[in-house]
Amino acid sequence: MKFLHCADLHVDSPLRGLERYEGAPVDEARAATRRAFENMVSLALSERVAFVLIAGDLYDDDWPDFNTGLFFARQMGRLAEGGIRVFVVKGNHDASSRITRSLRLPANVHVFDDRAAGTVILDDLGIAVHGRSFATGAVSEDLAAGYPQAVPGLFNIGLLHTSLTGRPGHASYAPTTLDVLRARGYQYWALGHVHAREFVCTDPWVVYPGNAQGRHARETGPKGCMLVDWDGVRAEPRFAALDVLRWSLVSVDIGGLADADAVLVRVSAAIQDALDAADGRLLAVRLQVGGAGPVHRDVAGRHEQFAGEVRAQVNERFGGRAWVEKLHVATASELDLDALARRDDPLGMLLRSLDALAADEAARAALGARALSELQAKLPAELRAGDGGIDLAAPQTLSALLEETRAELVARITAGPAARGGGRA
Repeated sequence: MKFLHCADLHVDSPLRGLERYEGAPVDEARAATRRAFENMVSLALSERVAFVLIAGDLYDDDWPDFNTGLFFARQMGRLAEGGIRVFVVKGNHDASSRITRSLRLPANVHVFDDRAAGTVILDDLGIAVHGRSFATGAVSEDLAAGYPQAVPGLFNIGLLHTSLTGRPGHASYAPTTLDVLRARGYQYWALGHVHAREFVCTDPWVVYPGNAQGRHARETGPKGCMLVDWDGVRAEPRFAALDVLRWSLVSVDIGGLADADAVLVRVSAAIQDALDAADGRLLAVRLQVGGAGPVHRDVAGRHEQFAGEVRAQVNERFGGRAWVEKLHVATASELDLDALARRDDPLGMLLRSLDALAADEAARAALGARALSELQAKLPAELRAGDGGIDLAAPQTLSALLEETRAELVARITAGPAARGGGRA
């Protein structure tokens, strides 16, 4: 017998960061979460699973129009035709969604109540499924502590949306511990909320399948669900990819390269490798060009022009199957920057000032408040919101901007004859 465990589907959630870039397949990106959901339903049917578990965040807050709800109902109808039952708990993103109050769902779908943990016994399978939905968008209590004890003689599954003891990048909702989970006596905990796939524990199984479709550049790699085989004694989960658009971090080193054209060749080869690994899916690339070498001046010293050349080549070569979502240049000169910083000339003074600023967090914050606050306010709302948003005042953002500025200034200045010859600038 098999069952399918998925979570954090965020149907009709926008993918962040794509519409800003020429060549990005915006229409395909807008439909990505729906296509991933359809892939989940098709997989459940082809694998003949007995039931599907959805561990929260089926929707992304309230859906933008009623079509989101109708789409979900149609997909549940496909599962109903295949004789597949569906068990759902609401998470922080869909707790307040109108869809669960106003949309009639097929009889094969069971949404767990948010007032107390409930249990559904599948007598024909010898399985008990326990779950409780979020009542609001921010639940601070340990919901798992209120789940019932395992039903003797059955395979017990706990369906739960939780941060456990905390996970980076995720709010601490319905926090709990492994000890609390183990104390219930269940054989499998089907978790949701954390978008990174994780086998937290194998005895009992405590599993995050991750989200079904990456939504921004920090959600890289394969995304999907868990197919769980159960032989009557032991469960064995295995990952199955569902995503239709994959985010990838690609790094290229300029070491040993003579000119910018050679860098472009290396970039194309690296993106081709990432595209091959994506198994035919659309690929959004966050590209990092680093390393040290003489071509540093041609890359960092003319960042915007180089970025345009990269995107033009990628669009031409890969025909829209891959594109560069963002380019980060972190190259370095082969010059001895410490020696340059000791020089008694404008370049040395500039490097010393930048180094002092990099070491002084308070000074960086003050500079950022003065220089970037107005720009932050002018950013479109979609660029300031959510996990993929931009916060120009964040310490890590200020540090990265300062490092990029330092690299570009050094690249531009050292291209001059005075710096190359060691004379005074």
